[in-house]
Amino acid sequence: MPEEPSMQSPKQDALDTIQQLPDNVDTEEMIYRLYVLENIRRGQQDSVEGKTQSVAEVLKDIQSW
Repeated sequence: MPEEPSMQSPKQDALDTIQQLPDNVDTEEMIYRLYVLENIRRGQQDSVEGKTQSVAEVLKDIQSW
């Protein structure tokens, strides 16, 4: 079953993500984690809005590469 999109604000999600990292994490890793978090958020929003492709459509696109 798909996970429900977060009900928190993007700022709170970012703060929670950073808080879970070890104290010695470098800035590059923090930025990467926030990048991943944002892309997950965008994917969830696309799904809610019906902006998705079927597996068949994706496979057809891949074959054209």
